[in-house]
Amino acid sequence: LSPSMLELGLSEVILMDIYMPKITGIEATKIIKNKFPNILVIMLTVFENEDRIFSAIKAGAVGYLLKNSAPTRILEAIMEAKHGGAPMTPSVAKCVISYFNAPKTTNLEPLSPKQLEVLALLVKGYSYKMIAAGLAISIGTVRVHIKSIYEKLQVHSATEAMAVAINHRLV
Repeated sequence: LSPSMLELGLSEVILMDIYMPKITGIEATKIIKNKFPNILVIMLTVFENEDRIFSAIKAGAVGYLLKNSAPTRILEAIMEAKHGGAPMTPSVAKCVISYFNAPKTTNLEPLSPKQLEVLALLVKGYSYKMIAAGLAISIGTVRVHIKSIYEKLQVHSATEAMAVAINHRLV
């Protein structure tokens, strides 16, 4: 960090990319937030995918910007985060608002105990590979459980499944 950045108090904010070589930015965010809860993490990435947006927020990110954001917007976002805000690009904010305005599912088919375990790990942001390792099952078996979960919860994506799980207190 440059001295001017330190003067602005920017040393407490991390700009995190999702795609990194050894671990994902989402996994890194979880680790950082567990060890240093006062550090603010803003995702700065090319991914505008619903699942990644909500996984990043669930992991502890306070904001989500796309890499095509203007440098001045990135600095504004850092200051916004430091003042308690949740900086997002307009398209990401629209995605988040759409999620909360979506109709709520009723009359859900009950999930099996194993499906609930898989769903709980999905909500925590685990990848299929991590779920498989954590539950000592194959990735193929994870996919079968995920497909059944989607059918029973009447959803089409991991983000929707996580939303239903949280809204209905399934996990």
